[in-house]
Amino acid sequence: MIVRDRPSGLRLFFILRGSVLPRIWMHLAVSTLLAVAVTWTDGQFGHHKLHFTPTPFTLMGLPLAIFLGFRNNAAYDRYWEGRKQWGELVLRSRSLARQCLSLVAPGSSGGDEPHLRIVRRAIAYAHALRHRLRDAGAGAEADVAPWLAPAEWDRVRAQPNLPYALMLEMGTDLGLCLRTGRVDACLAPAIDASLSALTAVAASCERIRGTPIPFSYTLLLHRTAYLYCFLLPFGLVDTIGYLTPLVSAIVAYTFFGLDALGDELEEPFRASDNGLPLEALCRTIEIDLRAALGERDLPPPLLPQDYRLS
Repeated sequence: MIVRDRPSGLRLFFILRGSVLPRIWMHLAVSTLLAVAVTWTDGQFGHHKLHFTPTPFTLMGLPLAIFLGFRNNAAYDRYWEGRKQWGELVLRSRSLARQCLSLVAPGSSGGDEPHLRIVRRAIAYAHALRHRLRDAGAGAEADVAPWLAPAEWDRVRAQPNLPYALMLEMGTDLGLCLRTGRVDACLAPAIDASLSALTAVAASCERIRGTPIPFSYTLLLHRTAYLYCFLLPFGLVDTIGYLTPLVSAIVAYTFFGLDALGDELEEPFRASDNGLPLEALCRTIEIDLRAALGERDLPPPLLPQDYRLS
């Protein structure tokens, strides 16, 4: 996610970090060169002149802009829903730590007590969910294994759904606390509700990741936007002459940019400039839960690097 102050004045035109321009520059260049060629030849190819009045482009441009706006709104809804779910993950992780530390009676086993293992697993759970959503399972060990006992990591690492495997381990320890009288039977459902809420967050994120906007809708808008931009110079050359490349480039930048931006927002968990900062959110959970456990040597919050917060 790009985090920076809103630029003003001419700086707006020279910012590339976070812009969609690096993704669309080739298509924009082709569209502009085509407009230059049409202007140079006055729309004539051989003995034939391709001539369009501006009317079809007016009729097509407004619906195209509206439908691109609808698609981007749908993509942003997915983005915002993903952010709300990770906000819920932060909230429920803090609540789970508070409940485990205040409602479960301490035992005599030192730092390996079940309720402390649950809190540490909550940190591992956030990291495991991040890796699952980003298809980066190969790197999960470095972030997840430090919060688990070696035997437990060996037990869960081969599971196809690592977050759910960790949740089963947390449920087992909660049952152990209940059976040994460490937690009152009337209070255990509150802790179990927090575990269920964490599971619901993972399921909601998997739903967002696994259910994209229908491809046929995206394909229709993609094709229509490109056809519109490539044919636009033929409808402008007889009206505005040598300004055709400039106007065509501005229109193409708008439509190509909206199309590319919708593609990025549609996948909020992707590690991109406009993706959600899952690593920073995991670090927030780690700091809060380690502080709740009484640790003092806490890692600092993640800060943007080159305006990007990952």
